Amino acid sequence: MPARIGRRIAGTLLLAGLAVSCAEPVPEPGAGEQERPNILFVFADDHAFQAVGAYGSVINETPNIDRLADGGMRFDRALVTNSICAPARAVIQTGLYSHLNGVRDNSDVFDGTQVTFPKLLREAGYQTAMIGKWHLKSSPAGFDHWEVLPGQGAYYNPDLLYPDADTTATRRREGYVTDIVTDLALDWLGEGRDPDRPFLLMLQHKAPHRSWMPGPDHLTTYDGEAIPEPETLFDDYSGRASPAANQEMTIARHMFDVYDLKLEPQPGTDLPGWQASAFERMTAGQRAEWDAAYEPRNEAFRAARMEGDDLTRWKYQRYIKDYLRTIASIDDNLGRVLDWLDETGLAETTVVVYSSDQGFYLGEHGWYDKRWMYEESLRTPLIVRWPGKTAAGSASSAMVSNLDFAPTFLDVAGVQVPSHMQGRSLGPLLAGDRPDDWRTSFYYHYYEAEGPHAVAEHYGVATDRFKLIRYPTTDEWELFDLETDPREMRSVADDPAYAQVRADLEAELERLRGELGVT
Repeated sequence: MPARIGRRIAGTLLLAGLAVSCAEPVPEPGAGEQERPNILFVFADDHAFQAVGAYGSVINETPNIDRLADGGMRFDRALVTNSICAPARAVIQTGLYSHLNGVRDNSDVFDGTQVTFPKLLREAGYQTAMIGKWHLKSSPAGFDHWEVLPGQGAYYNPDLLYPDADTTATRRREGYVTDIVTDLALDWLGEGRDPDRPFLLMLQHKAPHRSWMPGPDHLTTYDGEAIPEPETLFDDYSGRASPAANQEMTIARHMFDVYDLKLEPQPGTDLPGWQASAFERMTAGQRAEWDAAYEPRNEAFRAARMEGDDLTRWKYQRYIKDYLRTIASIDDNLGRVLDWLDETGLAETTVVVYSSDQGFYLGEHGWYDKRWMYEESLRTPLIVRWPGKTAAGSASSAMVSNLDFAPTFLDVAGVQVPSHMQGRSLGPLLAGDRPDDWRTSFYYHYYEAEGPHAVAEHYGVATDRFKLIRYPTTDEWELFDLETDPREMRSVADDPAYAQVRADLEAELERLRGELGVT
């Protein structure tokens, strides 16, 4: 029988009883404080596992993320409960599925009165800081220090929100957002904290989120190279349920010329403010560097007058190179932070985690973006370095989740995990021991049917080999055998040979929904 991945609780319990005052007892800060490890959580937005060297990337190199993996553990089956930005972040804060933490899609406002792991760590004597992309609409709660991007934030010269007395103030910082967020994190680590107490630092990047604007150090990275195309770039969606064909997230048909592809607007074009603003924020010097990199490429594109598959291939190259350029800046800046830990002697007493809010499509199925329960967006990179605890260069195939982050951080700090949290600590796995009752099935639910990209609501269950997905609006099912069809090109939901598999998975899906309190 699959292991517990959560305890069923009612929504009324969440609203009425999950206040910090009701949390499990935590140790008093004081003697022995330094013995508890620091926690550094480095979090990207939309970083696909297939664009990480440690995961076998064939399209880019990530030497500093790989450096982290070389010193710790790579998780090869890290799954998300709801593959979209704000819901994923709410899950991490609370250790609860979307239907219980109140953030089902990007329009929902996070209820900051809930129990969150930063609040519990803070009560236990940890210093807590949140720097970078927050994206939960309400102000960060449970942090001694925070400075966050409003909404999605901007790549160049971003505005940042920070607490000022009893209100929230805004300031603009000149530069590239990945560099700025890292600068702020290093400033806090070096000057803003009490060195005699352990810390939690959540360093959260905007990149590589759309619109994939590279920083000045990487404007010409990958010039002259052809990035390999995925085998499914020209997928016709014929082997699946109807929602796969009815989305609006294809590279061929759904990218904006200026915002996504960095092409100059045609004469007479009146750009929406949200498209123009990214470039209007640039200083004259920044824009000159940008134009020097992009104008020759754009002139060559206009002259080529491409159509059909050739045009799709060009769009793919433009998209993927910009996406990878933003990741190169993340990797550079992770290197700065890892170097700082080494130089200050804190590397041996700091747990470092690298992950992303979900996976992303890098041309697979002809797509960009995320949302689906298909592998590329269901899976996310997760690398943990815990010196003295986790074997260097190790890997785990256990089925883990962003639901497990909060329990793990609490466990690392020696803080009791509240019983209402639905994940479980990765501590045993990090020590090289997989408990006999570790989960063997996993529940997923995507809600934002009316949002961007027209991806239908769906939910399902995944195991190591199979994946069953239900689309309630169209009353369709998909079943994939990942052993024989790892790219999920042909559903076998109606194949008689898989009838028993489907029946077993339908039963398991209902069991999980009941256990998790899904209505």
